[in-house]
Amino acid sequence: MEATRFAHHSELQLAKLLDFYGVAWEYEPRTFVLDWDRAGAPVQAFTPDFYLPAYDLYIEITTLNQKLVTKKNRKARRVQELYPDVRVKVLYQRDYLHLLVKYGLEPPSQLVADGLAGAEPFPFDLRRDPRPGLGMPESA
Repeated sequence: MEATRFAHHSELQLAKLLDFYGVAWEYEPRTFVLDWDRAGAPVQAFTPDFYLPAYDLYIEITTLNQKLVTKKNRKARRVQELYPDVRVKVLYQRDYLHLLVKYGLEPPSQLVADGLAGAEPFPFDLRRDPRPGLGMPESA
């Protein structure tokens, strides 16, 4: 991890959490082309932040403004349309901060400062996929 240059501090924090729990990860290992021009050259692409090989899952962290959240959600859906065997989950700001607070990487005051003290985190289960038949078995 020390040689990895993260684009955002939130990615570094998630990497620390994954390392602590022994979850293998790769940082931005693959870019998915989402759209091409008439000549076949890529014009839009998406590079998720993390890949978790043990779960065959890509994770995109979004802790920024709502406009970017909408854009990332759209791109994640497009990846799943074009690459149906690829699993992508978007980890939203409230869920990300709840994880950091839960595992002691950020103080609880961070939730208050960001206006998320009363917000419930979205259930984030690495084993389950919302698409029928694509979740990991419960024993995994």
